[in-house]
Amino acid sequence: MTGQPAIRIDNLVKRYAGTGSGDDKLALKGVSFDVPQGEVFGLLGPNGAGKSTLINILAGLVTKTSGNAEIWGFDIDEHPRNAKRSIGIVPQEIVFDPFFTPFEVLENQGGFYGIGKGERRSEELLRAVHLADKRDAYARTLSGGMKRRLLIAKAMVHSPPILVLDEPTAGVDVELRRQLWELVTELNREGVTVVLTTHYLEEAEQLCDRIAIINHGELIANKPTRDLIGMAREKIVAITVDKDIAGPPMEEAFLKAEVVEPRRIEITYDRDATSAGQVLALLQQHGYAIEDVTTREADLEDVFVQLTGAG
Repeated sequence: MTGQPAIRIDNLVKRYAGTGSGDDKLALKGVSFDVPQGEVFGLLGPNGAGKSTLINILAGLVTKTSGNAEIWGFDIDEHPRNAKRSIGIVPQEIVFDPFFTPFEVLENQGGFYGIGKGERRSEELLRAVHLADKRDAYARTLSGGMKRRLLIAKAMVHSPPILVLDEPTAGVDVELRRQLWELVTELNREGVTVVLTTHYLEEAEQLCDRIAIINHGELIANKPTRDLIGMAREKIVAITVDKDIAGPPMEEAFLKAEVVEPRRIEITYDRDATSAGQVLALLQQHGYAIEDVTTREADLEDVFVQLTGAG
């Protein structure tokens, strides 16, 4: 696999048949991208963008209409068994038999993959996801965060080189999110390629080496995270002045001017067309003396909104 991408998606199309003529739904419209080996790769997009459809195609749960997909060098049509053994999927939904213990859940999953009893890693995986002390508890007694961690262990039973996490931190509190982030980072350090879908943009910004954004079934961005954040043209400068502001000053260079306190104004401008110094000079021309200035750099949320039009 040296030099090959962990996942290769080429012109992937998925059309769902409608109930009548002409109302078919195109969930994926010829999507193409590669997931490099060893990276944490973010797959983002609004609800209904096509992310889950793409993941379900990789998982073998949905049949693609056309195009090609390879997992760890194995075409999902020509070598489906090898492709499935190369990937572990952590779904959004938490589904366990409530009367199995975490140890039994992992043992059963190992059996499904044909792993002999002496070769299973159930104890090791429970330790890795910090559930060794819950080894013999019924799955129904676990907290939501513990169940999420057990799902990750279950996906790693067959030691796949690729792990896909579909909204792994949805509905969990801040502390559990942090624990899951640490677990994902640890797995990646050990050489696992991670694909992450998330609605928490700060999560993607902190964890992901590269991010692809899908909107309405089309790939609209695929760049290293730093480059993607660099695409945000808007910048905000917050300025405190020497007297109450009568009203937001109107200037062509200002994309938006908002008075947030009697003597504090936030001005949004296009950093490709205007500099912070020019913004301050224009404000001074309106008769205000500058007392304090802070700026906010663009983040992934700014880019996401800019690209998808999601408010």
